[in-house]
Amino acid sequence: MTIWIDGDGCPKGAVRSTLDEGKRRNIKVVLVTNIHHETQSEHRLIVDGSAQAVDMAIANRMQKGDVVITQDIGLSALVLSRQGYALSPTGQEYRSDDMALILEMREAAAKHRRGGGRTKGPKKRTMLDEERFQSALTELLDRIMTTTDHG
Repeated sequence: MTIWIDGDGCPKGAVRSTLDEGKRRNIKVVLVTNIHHETQSEHRLIVDGSAQAVDMAIANRMQKGDVVITQDIGLSALVLSRQGYALSPTGQEYRSDDMALILEMREAAAKHRRGGGRTKGPKKRTMLDEERFQSALTELLDRIMTTTDHG
């Protein structure tokens, strides 16, 4: 198993938590960023600055059972279709059952913005957000490890 981090939009706290948890469990964590980000990690993949380059790099390299940390709904849908796990930096695990509704809501918001409407951006990250993400990541990895060990 590999954990992939979509480094373009992942908050530093979630990146740090994921790197720490990967090291603790001896799981390879790959931070994927475009050339405009300076973030460092042991395993880092740098892609060009074009739109969706990070998402496509992850989608093309991930394997069944890998975990992807991303807030990108489109990438999450691709990950799930390839039998991976997708977790947002807020601690929300994306699931196949919910994806159609999530994609529909994303399209409705995009349509609203194209029509001149405004949508709210993400709120400032809090310590509770960091704790929620850490807890969700730990629970997801525990569940995967249990399933893998006994499956």
